Amino acid sequence: MAEKSYTSAISDTPLLGDTIGENLDAAVRRFPDRPALIDVPAGRRWSYAELAADVDALALGLLAAGVTVGDRVGIWAPNCAEWVLTQYATAKIGAVLVNINPAYRTSELEFVLTQSGARLLVAAQRLKTSDYAAMITEVRPRCAALEQVVLLGTGDWDALLETGRRADRGPLDAIELSADDPINIQYTSGTTGFPKGATLSHHNILNNGYFVGELCHYTHEDKICIPVPFYHCFGMVMGNLAATSHGAAMVIPAPAFDPVATLEAVQAERCTSLYGVPTMFIAELSVPDFGRFDLSSLRTGIMAGSPCPVEVMKQVIDRMGMSEVSICYGMTETSPVSTQTRVDDSIERRVATVGRVGPHIEVKVIDPATGKAVPRGTPGELCTRGYSVMLGYWRQPDKTAEVIDAARWMHTGDLAVMDDDGYLSITGRIKDMVIRGGENIYPREVEEFLYTHPDILDAQVIGVPDAKYGEELMAWVRMRPGATPLTADALREFCLGKLAHYKIPRYVHITDEFPMTVTGKVRKVEMRERSTEILNLHP
Repeated sequence: MAEKSYTSAISDTPLLGDTIGENLDAAVRRFPDRPALIDVPAGRRWSYAELAADVDALALGLLAAGVTVGDRVGIWAPNCAEWVLTQYATAKIGAVLVNINPAYRTSELEFVLTQSGARLLVAAQRLKTSDYAAMITEVRPRCAALEQVVLLGTGDWDALLETGRRADRGPLDAIELSADDPINIQYTSGTTGFPKGATLSHHNILNNGYFVGELCHYTHEDKICIPVPFYHCFGMVMGNLAATSHGAAMVIPAPAFDPVATLEAVQAERCTSLYGVPTMFIAELSVPDFGRFDLSSLRTGIMAGSPCPVEVMKQVIDRMGMSEVSICYGMTETSPVSTQTRVDDSIERRVATVGRVGPHIEVKVIDPATGKAVPRGTPGELCTRGYSVMLGYWRQPDKTAEVIDAARWMHTGDLAVMDDDGYLSITGRIKDMVIRGGENIYPREVEEFLYTHPDILDAQVIGVPDAKYGEELMAWVRMRPGATPLTADALREFCLGKLAHYKIPRYVHITDEFPMTVTGKVRKVEMRERSTEILNLHP
């Protein structure tokens, strides 16, 4: 009988049982003079001792403002030092940090503030063309729980810190928290319907950040360049918590992703690790004078957030010198990482899989129809269980029950294949799978092939309505600079004899950019909607 698609990872390193605040204090005692936080665009730097002083001052300021254990504090801002201070200060006092997507507008902002019941909001005044202050003024009267708004770069923020600096430490020291307390609400992207608030505990995210860092071999000598957004787990968990749990430095290259600013920060600060989703690495590698940057300090990093193209991964290793770069897979609801490649994995493993299960976590691949684990090598839905699974969706037990079963398995909705050694390949989303004339097509497989075309920079494949076959394939393609745009016929010719006929895209759309979430995930739902209009197709 074939071995089942189930595996778990034991570890000689036990799970951490402390809270985020306790863990930060331990790092401060060990590394008081080491760099902790470097805000490159603002020209500001904190040692661990200085970071702790400001975190405690902000925590005391929040207490003085009436924020107590369990209260929700929203943060709506791009990457900046104040984001980090707010993350750790709320953790110190047991307030639940509500991460708000910088791309949100008034209806989404109002929904999140109301659904979470946030009492206090920390926000930037504006970002690029977005006037946050004006949007907050508009929705505030309709957010019954919202009592206070603290705008960054104003006297409000300075006053909060100053109040804390003058305050007695007694109230802060008297707070008793459990590592199992909820500490963070992260709203899923909401590509369909209203976003859901994944509720995470100290135990969830501190351990996930710590073990991701362990598998990257972080020490207090490391500097992690974090161009991914803090509002998402990638930034605040895999970035910030992985850093502070190891005494490493957090480096902010820019408020929002900028490929040149990222490369400049790596060079100037001699960063040893760089994070990004594939589209970020593609943008960095495509900078016209890429060769002028000294990236020799880079050792490792993480590529995650969406499937990682093989060719891009190879360039990250060869041209950026990230010989130990790690692929991570996960989702907000699992804190986020469930699987990760290891430093000693072969290049083939690191370009073809998302690694194997992380310490203290279980994964299995099931038949969605029966719920039973499938044989290894067979596609199915990936499920994960362990310390990393969220407490649930905030105030939505019905939605929680749809994804976490009675045995506490999180059903990811992702299609995966587990090989004989326990390594996993993600073949797509169950919802993204295209069924053409009865044939199941996994877009990831076609996308990987299209990356081998010398003129294609990036490609995404979706299904569009078709009267004869039910669905047909369409490729959205970004061309390399100077390349002649591909026609559908030219692409078909490239694919003939190399892909099964039913996997060859019928339609091609040349574009400069894909519709994306702020975290760099391609919005295939939006691509399908737009494609239907572009092609004038209606089911």
